Amino acid sequence: MFRINRQEYLDFLIRNKDRPIIKVVSGIRRCGKSTLFEIYRDYLLENGVAPEQLIFINFEELDYEELTDYRKLYNYLKSLLLPDRKNYIFLDEIQHVAQFEKAVDSLYIQKNVDLYITGSNAWFMSGELATLLTGRYVELQMLPLSFAEYCEGMAALGVQNPTRELFERYLTDSSFPYALQLSGKEKDILEYLRGIYSSVLLKDIVARQRITDVMMLDDIIKFVFDHIGSLLSSAKIANTLTSAGRKVDSRTVEKYLQGLMDSLLVYQVKRYDIKGKQHLASLAKYYVSDLGFRRILLSKRRQDLGHLLENIIYLELLRRGYQVYVGQIPGGEVDFVAQSGSSVTYYQVSASVLDEKTLKRELVPLQKISDNYPKILLTLDDIIVNPDYEGIRHLNAIEWLLGKE
Repeated sequence: MFRINRQEYLDFLIRNKDRPIIKVVSGIRRCGKSTLFEIYRDYLLENGVAPEQLIFINFEELDYEELTDYRKLYNYLKSLLLPDRKNYIFLDEIQHVAQFEKAVDSLYIQKNVDLYITGSNAWFMSGELATLLTGRYVELQMLPLSFAEYCEGMAALGVQNPTRELFERYLTDSSFPYALQLSGKEKDILEYLRGIYSSVLLKDIVARQRITDVMMLDDIIKFVFDHIGSLLSSAKIANTLTSAGRKVDSRTVEKYLQGLMDSLLVYQVKRYDIKGKQHLASLAKYYVSDLGFRRILLSKRRQDLGHLLENIIYLELLRRGYQVYVGQIPGGEVDFVAQSGSSVTYYQVSASVLDEKTLKRELVPLQKISDNYPKILLTLDDIIVNPDYEGIRHLNAIEWLLGKE
C-alpha cells in the first residue's frame, strides 16, 4: 500500500508516546490523519506493543455509528481495556460524537490508557473541551503535503521529473496525499478535489453554521479564493458582492468566513504593526489549504503567480511551527512576519525580481525595518544575481521549500 512517511508528524506522536497527556491531531479532511495513525500503529507493533493493546475507531465508518453516543463509546472502550497493560486508543474523526469530551475526559484519567484523537475542524478543540482539558493535551495541526513530502511521494511512485517540473505540478494539481496517485490524470484529480470540497462544505460549514443560502456561501468562497494574498475585510467582500447583484451584509460574510476558517478550508493572516509592535484588528489576508480547490471553483483562471507562491510559503511557515502575520510598516507591507518564541524572521515573496523596479519594490519594505532579525526574499528566479542585499538574503523559493537554503 502506497503511504508517505510524514516523519515530522510521526516524530510528534513518538515523542509524546506514553506521556500522561491526550494527543490531538487536527487537520482538514483527507490531509492524512488516518494514515498517520496507521503508520504510528505499525511503529508501535514494531517496538514491542502487542496487537491486542491497540484499539482503533474511525467514526466515519458506519460500523461505529452506534458509538457516537458518548456513554456507549466510553462503556465499549472500557470493556476492551487490558487491566495489566498499556492500552493505546485511537479515536478518528471524533467530532461525530456528541459531547465526546465527556468520554475523552473519563478515558484520560485511566492510568493504563494512552489516548489519541483526531478531528477535521478547528472548532472541535474549542470551547468546552479545551476548557475541560487545559494543560492535559498537546495538539498537532496537520496540513496536506509539503513540497518536500510531495517530491518524496513522487519519487516513491517512480516519477523522476526535474524539481522545477514537480513544483509546477504541485502548484496546479493538489497537495492532498491521495492526489499523488492520480498525477497526470487531471479529470480524476478534479473529481477527487470536488469530493473533498463537497464534504467540507456540507458537513463542516453548512451543517455546523446552519447555512440556508449555500449559493451565497459559494460566492463568498469563490471571492476569497480569487483574492488570496490580498487584504480583505468582511465589509469589502459584502460591498463587492452587493455591487455585483448578490446582496449580502458584512455580518453574514463574517459568519461565513468564520465557517471557512473553522473547517480549515482557508487560513486568515492578520496584520502586525512592526514599528509599533502591536497586532492590528482591521483587514487580513486569506490563504487556501490546497491550491487545487481554486481550480475546481475558478476553472482555468490563474491568479498572479506571486500570490500563489505566497500561499505555498505561508503554509510551509505554519508547518515549520511559526505564528505568521502580515507586516505593516509606514508606507509599505512585509508579506510575512514569522514568529517562533522570541525569534522573528521577515519574508518577502515574489515570483521574480529580475526586473530592477520589482527588486526595489520588494527590498524597500525590508530595508525600512530597523531591528536585526533575519530578512529573506524568496523568489522563483533560477539565477540569483545577488544573494545578499545589505543583510537581506535572496533565496530560491523551491530550494527553501526543500530545506536546501
